[in-house]
Amino acid sequence: MATKPHIIAIEEHYYDRELHALFAKHDVVDSPWIGERLADLSNLRIKEMDEAGIDMQVLSHGAQSLHLLDRATAVRLAPAVNDRLYDAVQRHPARFAAFAALPTPDPQAAAAELERAVTRLGFKGAMVHGLTEGQFLDHKRFWPIFERAAALDVPIYFHPATTPHPAVMDAYFNDYAKEYPLFFRSGWGYAMETGAQGIRLVLSGLFDAYPDLKIILGHLGEGIPLLLWRVDQALSRSGKINFREIFSKHFWVTTSGFFSNPALQCCIAELGIDHVIFSVDYPYMPNARAAEWLPTIPLNETDRGKLLSGNVTRLLKL
Repeated sequence: MATKPHIIAIEEHYYDRELHALFAKHDVVDSPWIGERLADLSNLRIKEMDEAGIDMQVLSHGAQSLHLLDRATAVRLAPAVNDRLYDAVQRHPARFAAFAALPTPDPQAAAAELERAVTRLGFKGAMVHGLTEGQFLDHKRFWPIFERAAALDVPIYFHPATTPHPAVMDAYFNDYAKEYPLFFRSGWGYAMETGAQGIRLVLSGLFDAYPDLKIILGHLGEGIPLLLWRVDQALSRSGKINFREIFSKHFWVTTSGFFSNPALQCCIAELGIDHVIFSVDYPYMPNARAAEWLPTIPLNETDRGKLLSGNVTRLLKL
């Protein structure tokens, strides 16, 4: 009988009660089923992990997070939010690890909170969401965050915001937003925004400044692996950048919310198995969907082990 593989899922969300209460009037969670699971960091979550054969989740706050607040409020709340997450991890240390939430409106404070979360709370990096004050995070005002992440040797996980920039909504999505609300979210908007952010990080020169920096993108890289040849060929015409080389070295992608074998094989072919990591995107994606998919993955035992836990164990030092 085959031994059950060790499975770690690394884009698994929750909501902090105090922080989420600030967004209650604009809550994008339209499913009581999802809302119940975002609020749970104990019995229900662990029960559903067990049913799916998932050994550990790396927890991260949902996309309505600190980046949406004014600077003073974000800086004030960040330690409390991360301390409460730390307490949840300590109650189940064999089942949970964590990414920090950062007050990105104040980059210096965000860098300091990242260091505190890693060195004092044992967090494994941080998750950031979308734009902050209308700016992508490749702008140099945010570089203190990346400098600190590189120094601590922890990754930054880039996640989409709940909605794209208002100007983008007007130009690209509002014609269909009411009838098809997921068009501007997971149907296309998330990939468009976060894929652009990934490319901008490379173009910014960030990795020249911090050659040890590590970045994670969910949803199988937000489409970049599929487009990698074309993006690299187009950007190389300037003669200034080798996009493929930089992206393949500094970026890891996860399977969060994206259980397609052809898409997975494309990512592995372009990036190599060592830069692809398993994730569910719980509870927006039920664990059961991942459990149904896992037996169908066309990988040998060694590569399956890397995907399901080996790569993330090395990356996060679990």
